[in-house]
Amino acid sequence: YRCQLGRLWISFSLLILLLVILQVVEKLQGLLPSWTEVLTVEKAALGEGQHVDGISSQETMCKPKTDIVFLKVHKSASSTVMNILFRFGEMHNLTFAFPLKGGSQLFYPRHFLARFVQGFSPGNAPQFNILCHHMRFLQPEVQRVVPSTAIYFSILRNPVQLMESSFAYYKGTSAFSRVHSLEEFLSQPYHFYNPAASDSHYARNLMTFDFGFNPDGDVSPKRVHLMLKAIEASFDLLLISEYFDESMVLLKEILCWDLDSVVSFPLNSRDSSTRSPLSDSMVEKIKNWNRLDWEIYTHFNKTFWERIDRDIGRERMQREVRALQERQADLARICLQGRGSVAPKEIKDSSLLPLQYGNAKILGYNLKQDLDKKTEHMCRRLVTPELQYSHALYKKQFLQKFPQTHKTFNAPFLDAL
Repeated sequence: YRCQLGRLWISFSLLILLLVILQVVEKLQGLLPSWTEVLTVEKAALGEGQHVDGISSQETMCKPKTDIVFLKVHKSASSTVMNILFRFGEMHNLTFAFPLKGGSQLFYPRHFLARFVQGFSPGNAPQFNILCHHMRFLQPEVQRVVPSTAIYFSILRNPVQLMESSFAYYKGTSAFSRVHSLEEFLSQPYHFYNPAASDSHYARNLMTFDFGFNPDGDVSPKRVHLMLKAIEASFDLLLISEYFDESMVLLKEILCWDLDSVVSFPLNSRDSSTRSPLSDSMVEKIKNWNRLDWEIYTHFNKTFWERIDRDIGRERMQREVRALQERQADLARICLQGRGSVAPKEIKDSSLLPLQYGNAKILGYNLKQDLDKKTEHMCRRLVTPELQYSHALYKKQFLQKFPQTHKTFNAPFLDAL
């Protein structure tokens, strides 16, 4: 009986203590801010997008974008961007809009049509997450393939360097095959250039062509204005290859991705021995010959920095670029023999040999030996050329289409997937 009284007394005492605590909490509620208010004050104090332990507030608040259209402009670091999209899509099990039968281009140089995509069905809603293979842009057809919420972006390059690169890479095209140098071509371009030739776009206003416009069109202020407005209306973001790291930081912000999702090693880059010096007079000739490209580039180079100033700020951009470069340097130490690119004849693993085209010598990489399986898996994807990576992802996405005897690239690379 005494034991029962003791238990009742303890229970009663605890009840009294709980009531006192509740009264104290009620009084304090009027004095203390809510958790939401605390977070709001902290965000205001830090500023939009400011870092907390190296992570921007945007990264902690927004949801990563997975529906993406990337217009892969030729010779503009677009292969490196494509590798970034391949890795992100593979990691998140996203679907790619592959060319029919696993081709490398979406029937380029024809304007894009939805039926060029493997698995496209006219009666179904858009069912592909990422569209990133070479195409000539035509937005109404693109919209039949990807969801309406997709982010559209592309990357531009200074037309002067773009044409110098195109001359080396596309030396076999009709406009360049009969000349010994770019200077000879520019001295009398219409002696070699035929606008009606099926490959003429490689020799003039290549970016204009890739965006879907006529590269031989009028350069009047009105037409240029309409072209720029059409691009602005179609694309959420235009990046600049000369500022590649800044471009990746800006892309990361727009897509709400983390830092590791945009790290990369340069792919499909040329050996410096195949680069030609350009005199001041040649630079001016290239600008005049590619006037439409020059208008596109100068306009969106300006808006690129305006967007950085508006959305990120130069100071934070510098911090983000440093973090990106340090991470890439770390990965180079982990992954690469010699920590840099090598000439094609020095590449030891044939599955990592880039396509060699024209007069260009395309560099590649050698991975370190004896990497553990997880690290080797990560490193290999960073250095895999676009054709090999595209074919391997195509095989995974359409595995049922391949008989057991089918071989695309060497077995060790595909087995590593």
